[in-house]
Amino acid sequence: MNAQTFSALAEPNRLDIVELLLEEPLSVGEIADKLKLNQPQTSKHLRVLSEAGLVEVQPIANRRIYKLRAEPFKDLDRWLDSYRQMWEARMDRLDDYLNVLQEKKPFN
Repeated sequence: MNAQTFSALAEPNRLDIVELLLEEPLSVGEIADKLKLNQPQTSKHLRVLSEAGLVEVQPIANRRIYKLRAEPFKDLDRWLDSYRQMWEARMDRLDDYLNVLQEKKPFN
């Protein structure tokens, strides 16, 4: 996992673009229309996402269609999985501790 991925996803408009592209590949104009952004601004966001390796472009006639690349998101999921495992282990220990406390608690 690299910092460029997090940096690219940290900007709200870029995250909105990623969420749109989860549904289907779209052109710059379609993305701009759906997010109510101007095309130059949308193109800049797409360039950042492309440089981070999160999206790829397919030229079709005179249109450029953007779609998500799966691999960076798989990398992100693998990275997050190590944290999930850590938190699950901590929650299990907390659950065990609370059960011990509950067993020690005298009935009224």
